[in-house]
Amino acid sequence: MKIRLGYVDGPFSLPISYCHTITYTNFKKLDDKVAYFKLKNIVNTNLDNFLKVLKFNKQNKITFYRMSHTIVPLATHKDVDFDYINLFKEKWIKIGDYIKMNNMRVDSHPNQYCILNSTNKDVVNNSFDILKFNYNLFKAMGIKSKVVLHIGSLNGNKDDAIKRFKENFYKLDKNIRDMVTLENDDKIFNIVDTLNLCEELDIPMTLDYHHYLCNKNGEKLHDYLDRIINTWKNTGLNPKIHFSTPKNKKEFRSHSDFIDYKSFVKFLNILLPFNCDFDIMLECKAKEEALFRLSRQLKFTKGISCLNTSTFIIKKSI
Repeated sequence: MKIRLGYVDGPFSLPISYCHTITYTNFKKLDDKVAYFKLKNIVNTNLDNFLKVLKFNKQNKITFYRMSHTIVPLATHKDVDFDYINLFKEKWIKIGDYIKMNNMRVDSHPNQYCILNSTNKDVVNNSFDILKFNYNLFKAMGIKSKVVLHIGSLNGNKDDAIKRFKENFYKLDKNIRDMVTLENDDKIFNIVDTLNLCEELDIPMTLDYHHYLCNKNGEKLHDYLDRIINTWKNTGLNPKIHFSTPKNKKEFRSHSDFIDYKSFVKFLNILLPFNCDFDIMLECKAKEEALFRLSRQLKFTKGISCLNTSTFIIKKSI
């Protein structure tokens, strides 16, 4: 069983960011020509820095990564008419070629404002725009990637909330629907709710182990792993998992800076009988430093053979 680790957003190790932004309020204070010139410069810088981050990942043998959705400011704002694809076409292609050449998996996870099952039409329409934006980026780069979503808010009962999700999901273009993977959340929709919906919609499920611990009612994870793995069978991708460590007992839902090694090893032993390769995204505030620390710990663990910084093979129970 091969495991590949990834991390989220810009690394602390580099003195750069690809998330430079401008608010709409500040954008509107400027003359139109100046405003769009500034926006263009920001995106230019972000794309240059994004490529530097990818090169940093390559140098450190990290091939699984979650990019920030803020790489293009105001991209989905209804009053900003900005061609963020064609203006930077050559850079998108260059970035995509680098990703493909180095066999990287680069996914995304829109923010909390992407809620397909909202009862607010404006929120739903904005969610459509956010998903289209993510699709446009992946298409411009020439890569096939996944966007992780939660089922969303409750607003009534679960059945109604899931029904709203399905209705709005089917309003999306098929290309965008094929990009979506659903993740169980920490309060409302548990692994059973999420898995059942994924199977019905024929889309993959991203298991979040931390959320599972926060939101379960006696479900045993190993009873559902076969089905979760099976949702990925036609994607050509390894099943994706989110892993994080609770900050403390009082703030159990919050993510810790680093990964608790013993908890991670315990989780690996749950996965081992299924004999499947997995991509595990570490959702830690320490970002790549959390990955590096965990990698060093795993290197000296019996039963584990480390191939590089982020990839290792488990041969037997640890």
